[in-house]
Parts: sequence; C-alpha cells; structure tokens
Amino acid sequence: MTSTEAESFTPDTAMADAFTVRGLLDRYLLALDTEKLDDAWARGLFTRDAVVAFPLSRYEGIHGLAEWHSNALANFARTQHLNSPAVVDCTGDEATLRANLVSTHVHHPGGEGPELFTTGTSVSGAARRTPDGWRLTRLSFGLIWVDGVPPGARG
Repeated sequence: MTSTEAESFTPDTAMADAFTVRGLLDRYLLALDTEKLDDAWARGLFTRDAVVAFPLSRYEGIHGLAEWHSNALANFARTQHLNSPAVVDCTGDEATLRANLVSTHVHHPGGEGPELFTTGTSVSGAARRTPDGWRLTRLSFGLIWVDGVPPGARG
C-alpha cells in the first residue's frame, strides 16, 4: 500500500464502505416487497456483470434482471423479506457480505393448501466500488428450511 492509499483508507472509511454495502442488501430486499422493479432499480444496486442465484434459478447480467425478479414475484400476492444485519468485509474496492433471511410469500387467494410459503436462507454476496458507487456483483441464496408449498406445487 502506498502512502497515498494508506492516507485515503482509514477505519472510518472502512466503516462507511461496510455500511454502504450493507445498505445495498437492505434496499434490494425492501424493494422486492414494496417497489416496482425496473432497469433504474437494477442499475442502482448491481454491476453490469452481476449474478443472482437462488436454489432453483439463476440470472447473470443486469439486462433483464428487474423483469426476471418481477416475474418471479408475480407468483405471489405479497412477500415480506426480513434479514439479519449483514456482516460485511471490505478490502479496498471489493467487499463480501453474509446475512440470514426469512422470506414469507403469500399465495394468491383461491388455491388449495397453505396460504403461506416461508423459507429461511443464508445470503452471501459480493460488491465492488464503481465510478457510480458501490454495487452488488453477486447475491447467492442458500436454502436452510422451508414451511409451506412453493408455487406450482399447490392443489
């Protein structure tokens, strides 16, 4: 590390970076429940080469990422995503994150079976500092437990 790099990297900078990266995950999860997802949403959270991976599906790249999320969420009347505080490790312009997540999915009315499909997952991810600020490069969701029935498996 050069003296210029050492001067620009302080514990306060590292804490601010970790706070910003943690906020990307929070904004992502809240948006799934409350916002219309569009290309501006995706650009504000992800890099162009981002990868989002769930146990049964995966998407690479930013083009079409919002539509992919919207189509998946259309399977439910409502959702609620509650995450633990993320543990973030920053090294220069790269960061990793880990958190836990409980996702409650409310099925559309009229189907047979339980109204709710709930999952507990581990979340891991990575972020990179870009000219536009920190952006997520990867989010991976690992299934820990399930309660209820996923879409397509009801009645």
